[in-house]
Amino acid sequence: MSNEILLTAVALMLVLEGLLPFLFPGVWREAFRKLTELSDGQLRFIGLTAMLAGLLLLALVRGD
Repeated sequence: MSNEILLTAVALMLVLEGLLPFLFPGVWREAFRKLTELSDGQLRFIGLTAMLAGLLLLALVRGD
């Protein structure tokens, strides 16, 4: 993977991560507050689910 592709992916991730707090700061703050109340196991499950969804989407886009 070239550095350009990796940096493009990171840049796109940052843009997407910034949309919710920019557009709906109150909603984002409340969602973040609720996330802090979850157990470690619940947070790990959310992280695992997000990673698997990302890998699936990547595989679909790349046609692998």
